[in-house]
Amino acid sequence: MPEDRVPAKRRPGPEAGVEPSEVEESEESRPDPEVEARRAAALSLIRRFGDPVLKSRATEVDRFDDTLRAQVSRMGGLMRDALGVGLAAPQIGTSQRLLVYRLGLDAPLIALVNPEIEWTSEDRETMEEGCLSIPAVQVDVERPVHVRVRAVDESGAGRLIEASGLEARVIQHEIDHLDGVLILDRVSREQRKEAMRAMRESEREAA
Repeated sequence: MPEDRVPAKRRPGPEAGVEPSEVEESEESRPDPEVEARRAAALSLIRRFGDPVLKSRATEVDRFDDTLRAQVSRMGGLMRDALGVGLAAPQIGTSQRLLVYRLGLDAPLIALVNPEIEWTSEDRETMEEGCLSIPAVQVDVERPVHVRVRAVDESGAGRLIEASGLEARVIQHEIDHLDGVLILDRVSREQRKEAMRAMRESEREAA
């Protein structure tokens, strides 16, 4: 389920075809309160669907200094705490063409500044995606399987990324954010209606 958001673990329940009484709770099956608290704090700092910054094209970065490097570090921390795999600067309210991603707990944090997609493959694949800015929503999005992206890193050094599979999908998802494009802009009208319904239900439950 590639996405810029990784859902927290859930205990099996009726939705999984198992009655709660049939499942013996264990410490391992319960969400870690500290992890959940960090995630909630991080999500509170991420702009949500409806915020104008998410629908605007971000501006080019032209200064590569300690402020930018601190921004990259902050975004990496927020993404980690929110249990995400990618985050774009507009999602924290900053109009910069900057994104970060990390594809595993032990993987390095990668920052792409002013990224441009140079090439995409003809091979395309549809997979489910979610977004930290659109909670409770998962939609099927079609994207090229392989991409080549040219960018610079947080120090201004050139960077060429040839990515496939999950990495290619995450990069494309985050570059969409830099262009003011959300996953709901890439689905059918019917899927969008269903997603909006899921968002409203989630908001009612949280109220």
